[in-house]
Amino acid sequence: MNHNSYYMKKALKLAKKGLFTTTKNPRVGCVLVSRGHVVGKGYHQRVGEAHAEVFAIENADEFAEGSTAFVTLEPCSHFGKNPPCADALIKAKVKKVVVCNLDPNPLVAGKGIEKLKAAGIKVSVGKKSKVGESLNVGFFHRMQTGLPFVRLKMAQSLDGRTAMASGESYWITGEQARSDVQYWRARSHAVLTGIETVLQDDCRLTVRPDDLPEKYKALPNDFKTYQPMRVILDTQLRIPLQAKVLQSCGRSVVMTASADTCKIKQLQDLGVEVVQMPTLDNKISLDAVLQWLGEQQINELLVETGATLAGSFIQQKLVNQLIVYTAPVLMGSSARPLFDINIETMQDRIIFNSYEIKKLGADLRYIINL
Repeated sequence: MNHNSYYMKKALKLAKKGLFTTTKNPRVGCVLVSRGHVVGKGYHQRVGEAHAEVFAIENADEFAEGSTAFVTLEPCSHFGKNPPCADALIKAKVKKVVVCNLDPNPLVAGKGIEKLKAAGIKVSVGKKSKVGESLNVGFFHRMQTGLPFVRLKMAQSLDGRTAMASGESYWITGEQARSDVQYWRARSHAVLTGIETVLQDDCRLTVRPDDLPEKYKALPNDFKTYQPMRVILDTQLRIPLQAKVLQSCGRSVVMTASADTCKIKQLQDLGVEVVQMPTLDNKISLDAVLQWLGEQQINELLVETGATLAGSFIQQKLVNQLIVYTAPVLMGSSARPLFDINIETMQDRIIFNSYEIKKLGADLRYIINL
């Protein structure tokens, strides 16, 4: 591995420390290298706190001058909640900046690179860019489309079933697969489900940090006081006031088309946000839902729901990544299917060409990029 890749890998490892805490901001890491030694390092931790470059410069102190900065995202050039990081690198008198990814934010979008070059600093871009894009897939997607990156998570038996006809589904998959789900929730900024899932399972949709896979337990998190936004699609406002999904810390949002002012007031008194949404075929418009979430600066959305809503997301081509856990069990033909999708001919079948498979205990996990 060449030196640039070696040090960028270190910067990316730092950036991953913000995986659960940066919320709407990108995950960014920075290391400063002088004469073959790391003299400063830092990562962006939370919205409103210093950016990675500033932490690295402070950490390096006088050794920052003449160093090479390895930063996972183009240094910002505009004033936001913090001063421009490009200015901080110029003031620190670094001699070179190696960047993993250009910033897709229109406020930056190459301007940081231009500012560094204008100050006489050498700049190199694109080192380990695929890794950087994966780390910030939601931020990149939202900056480019205005919408969150949508992951749809499902669990099934070997014969493609998700629950018995009675609704019983506890548990299809094993402990390792369920722990893996906690990781996807933890890195998401909102978790969405439908009212039928709430009525059937009385789910919480919260992150349980003690149940995270071991390699992620050491990452910083605020889950005792912060949880990803919980979004419930409830066209007729049938959600019980005592539903567990409404009880945890963080934002609970019920999206509805109902004008039941009494029920709306009761929910609002519990601290629940009620958002009126347009309908399409008597169901809440999923396009409108994603647009609203994008306006809320949600980068990564995890959809955990039943066959009907999952089928709608797939058929409307609103899913960016499909995560399916498959357990080596049979549940029978009367059990509920994975997706409620009407496909009549082989010609109309949905084919996935890009996927990866991982074994988790006795289960298999498919990650399919759509």
